[in-house]
Amino acid sequence: MHLRAALYARVSTEDQAVEGFSLEAQMKKLEAYCRSNGWEIAGRYVDDGYSGRKTNRPEYQRMLSDMDSWDVLLVLKMDRIHRNSVNFTQMIDHLRKNNKDFASVYDQFDTGNAMGRFVMDTIQRIAQLESEQIGERVKLAMTYKAKNDTGNLGSGHPYGYEYRDGRLEVVTEEAEVVRMIFDLYIDNRSLRAVCDELNESGIKSKKGGDWSKPAVSKILHNPLYIGYGRWDGIIRKGNQDPIVTVKKFRAVNKDFVVP
Repeated sequence: MHLRAALYARVSTEDQAVEGFSLEAQMKKLEAYCRSNGWEIAGRYVDDGYSGRKTNRPEYQRMLSDMDSWDVLLVLKMDRIHRNSVNFTQMIDHLRKNNKDFASVYDQFDTGNAMGRFVMDTIQRIAQLESEQIGERVKLAMTYKAKNDTGNLGSGHPYGYEYRDGRLEVVTEEAEVVRMIFDLYIDNRSLRAVCDELNESGIKSKKGGDWSKPAVSKILHNPLYIGYGRWDGIIRKGNQDPIVTVKKFRAVNKDFVVP
C-alpha cells in the first residue's frame, strides 16, 4: 500500500548529552525506512531542544495540523514522540479518530497491522492504570495534607487573595469586593442580582471578565474567607487571614460548623 509518511525527529539538550541522538542521524534512518517500505515522504518535522514530556512543541503541533497531508506518523523510537505514556496514548487516540497510523523504527511497532494494534491496546491499558494510580497517590497525599498540615489546599489565586512565598495574602481591593458580595447576598439579593450589581459597577472578576453566578456562589460558600481550608469534605484551619467574620459566613451557610 502506498503511504504518505510524516517523519518526526526530536532531541533535547539532555538527550544529546546522554543518548547521543542527533537530528540528522534520526532523519536519515527515517528516510531509509521509508525507502525500504515504499513510503512517500509527505513532510519532515524536527523539534530541536524540546522535552518529550510536553506537547507544546512547535513542529509537533505543526505536524498534527498537517494531518490531512499524511497517512502514517513515523519516528525512530517511541520516546522521540513522547516520554509521557498518557500523552502518547492521547495522541494515538487522536490518530485513530482521523484514520492515521503510527510506526516506530527501532521498536518495530506499526499500528497498521494486527500485532501493532494489539501492542497499542496493551500500552493504553498500562497508561490508564498509571493515570489512575497517580490520581490515587495525589488524593492520599492531599488527604494527609488536609488532616495534618496548615498549608493551603487550593490551586491558583482565589479571589481576595494571592500567593506570596507559598502563603495566601489578602488583596485589599478584592477583599472589599468579597465583603460586598456577602453583604449584598445577606440583604436578600439573588446570585443574579449580585452579579448584575458587580458587573454594572465595573468590578471585574479575578481573570478580568464579568461575574457569573457560579463564581459568586463559590465565594459565598468557601470557608477560605473565614480562615479555613476545605478538601474532599475535610475542613481545617488555614494559615491565611480571614476576610469575613464567621457570623457573616454562617448567615449564608447556616449548616456550617466551625471545626
